[in-house]
Order: sequence, then structure tokens, then C-alpha cells
Amino acid sequence: MMAAGTVAANNASVVLVEKNEKLGKKLHITGKGRCNLTNNTDISSLLEHVLTNSRFLQSSFHAMDSFDLMNFFETRNLPLKTERGGRVFPVSDKASDVTRVLADYMQQNGVRVKLNHTVRGIEAKNERFFISIDNGSGKGKIESRAIIIATGGLSYPSTGSTGDGYSFARKFGHSVTTTHPSLVPLHVKESWVADLEGLSLRNVRCTAKLFFGESGKEKIVYEELGEMLFTAKGVTGPLILKASAFLTDKLPAELYIDLKPGLTPEQLDTRILRDFAEFPNKYFLNALDGLLPKRLIETVVTLSGIPESKKINEITRKERKELIKLLKALPLTPIKTAGFREAVITRGGVDVREINPSTLMSKSVGGLFFAGEVLDVDAFTGGYNLQIAFSTGYLAGLSAKKWLYHSPNEV
Repeated sequence: MMAAGTVAANNASVVLVEKNEKLGKKLHITGKGRCNLTNNTDISSLLEHVLTNSRFLQSSFHAMDSFDLMNFFETRNLPLKTERGGRVFPVSDKASDVTRVLADYMQQNGVRVKLNHTVRGIEAKNERFFISIDNGSGKGKIESRAIIIATGGLSYPSTGSTGDGYSFARKFGHSVTTTHPSLVPLHVKESWVADLEGLSLRNVRCTAKLFFGESGKEKIVYEELGEMLFTAKGVTGPLILKASAFLTDKLPAELYIDLKPGLTPEQLDTRILRDFAEFPNKYFLNALDGLLPKRLIETVVTLSGIPESKKINEITRKERKELIKLLKALPLTPIKTAGFREAVITRGGVDVREINPSTLMSKSVGGLFFAGEVLDVDAFTGGYNLQIAFSTGYLAGLSAKKWLYHSPNEV
């Protein structure tokens, strides 16, 4: 939508082919329906939060940074607000308002939108593109001097992201790197997580470790404080989604959850001793109420190895130390991801070495542009991936406009 509206702003004849029944279907589910459309930060910070091929995006971010994007929406009567971590949302908390602004932008610039139309193939001949389309009841062709492929990746296929763009890219001789789900819930080996399904933990620290080489040398690849959620098969939530970005193509791995990151082991020991001293004759199972969420207590008691019916005044120093170790590093073993159906983004895509970063045009096929998640670029959560989508869409639109109205040598 950003790309189409931008090209059409110069009176170009533009058609947007959308296979869904409505525009912005994936936008509608971002940010839990609120649409975290960018992050209120500068270009250097945007680049720091890009995981794959950040240098490739420099031109795109300079063409439209987060402040330009916020201005784009606010000058079109969509007030925005900035929340924790720089996350930017519409004041209305409605993703549909973001889509509405983009739809108006296209309409004002004369973009023709074809909903419920699937692109069946693209051919190139005599510096023209011939796009075969099908709406289920009839077939047609669109002839064009330029084309922008902005089909997304493989994440949330129910929204239409089924990898079509990769097929189109390969058709024109482009390479597509290996794809993986990223920013995705993780399934773990431990069966006890099912008992905690729906339990949310806040202000915990997640540490992810990977093992490298035959020596099995371990390396911490991620460590952060935040919020997580247990599921029937594993874990999710902001902490886990971010951790998955480092693990998605390297599983199995190890996760450790520090349930009391604000306390050192020594401070935690003091706290436990104080709690234990208050009710020395209590059973262990009933002695952790002040320390842990109620639903987590039985699991921690089981994992600690201390009998639940053991009285507090009978717990040994060694057992207490093992309890502290568990509370500071609750172990989880991710064995696979929840897959593309639940992934926020796709890792991998059209190889950016074959795309001009200054224009987003193919280096081998004139007039062929790429934008968004179809490219091999991805970032952390927090609005960064939508910023990539908008920035690359805008730059691809500007470049396609120049291609149409100027000498190809200028692009």
C-alpha cells in the first residue's frame, strides 16, 4: 500500500493486486490488533535492532525513518502515541485505522485495487511485465513497465503470506535464502510446562545458551529482562519471541529463567531464611506463597527435589542452595518453534546481494523491485519490522516512479 500510493503520487497508472478479500489483513493482527507501526527512535537505533542485513536497509531508513513515518500518519489525521520501549501505536488502538489511512492514500493518488485476485505468474518481454491474474471466476492479464513484489514471507499464512514472492523472484533468476520462522513461540522438552499453561511471569530474566562445535562449548546468545507466558507446549511472550530470533535455526538450545533477577543468590537466601523462620513447622509446599505465583509453587517444589511434605525446619542448607539455584535458573529446553503459523516474521528471503540497496531494484532485471518481508531482512519486536516494511515500500515506490519517468540509467 505504501509502495503503490507513492508511485501513483506522480500520476502513474498503478494497480495493486491483493489476493485477500480486504486490504491490510496482516496489519489487522499486529500488536494484538493495535498495530505497533514503528518505534520512536533514530536511524542508528533502527539499524541496531535489525538482525539480518542491517546495512542493506540504510538507504531505506534514510528515505523514510520512523519520524517521517509518524509524520505521514499524523498529517493524515491519525494521532499516534508512544508506549514503553518506544513502541508507537494509534491513539485509537485500532490497526484498522492504519489500514484506512493507507487505503485513503492510495485512493487519493488513483491506485486501482483488485481484491480477491491471485497472481498466477509473471513474464518479462521487451522491457515489459505481463502479470497473469485470477479472481476465481475469470482470468486476466496486466501489462506493466515496472513491478514491485511486496508479498511478505511465510509467517501467518492465513493472512495470505504463502511464499508467492519467493516463487516470482526465482522465476527471474533470483536466489532465496533458507527461510525459518522467527519471533515465534518455542516448544520445549519439559512436559511440566503444560501444567502452567496461561501463567504469565513479569520482570523475569531469560538467558539463552547455544552449544558450538564438537567440544560442546556453550555461549550465551541472549539475555534480557521482561515478560513471558507458558503455553501447552512451551513458552511465548515478548522475552521468548525475542530469544527465538537467536535460536530459530539453531535448536535445540537451553533457556534459563531467573525468577528473582532483582536478588543475588545471597540476598535470595536471606529472603528465604526469613520466610522460613516465620513458619518453621509449615510443610515445604505451603512455604513459598510469599515468593512465587501460586500456580508456579507446585512445579518448583517438584523440580527442587525437596519432598513437599518436609517441614521447613528440616530442610538442609544443601537443599536450600539447590532451591536458590533453581529459582535463579529455571531450566527449559527448546526443541522446535511453533512454526510459521504463529511466527511474527520470516527469517530469510530474497537474497539482498542481488538487489540494489539504494533503489530496491533487481540488479539483473530492470523495473523489478522488492519491498518488505519478502527480502532477507528481519528485526526484533517493537515496531521495527513494520518500519522496514514501510521504509522499503516507500523507497521502492520512489525508485519505481523514477524508473517510469526518467532514464533507466538514473535508477
